[in-house]
Amino acid sequence: MATKEKATKITNEELNKLQEVVNIINKAQMQIGMLQTNIHQLLHHIASKNDELMLMQSNFKEKYGSDDINITDGTIKSNEAN
Repeated sequence: MATKEKATKITNEELNKLQEVVNIINKAQMQIGMLQTNIHQLLHHIASKNDELMLMQSNFKEKYGSDDINITDGTIKSNEAN
């Protein structure tokens, strides 16, 4: 019987395919990380703008007696019952 020689290295074709698959996975993971960073930054931006909105509402309430403002035309809805 012939003895089978044990391989010490994969073929160049297999190596190229392996490297391609690993590179695709790495790129996808990097893109996910960049998206997560963008999401994190956007969440902070939203929180900052929410704080700004609350301050504006407080100022409107103090100045006009209501913070119920139509954002299309700027009309103030009074809190008083008719």
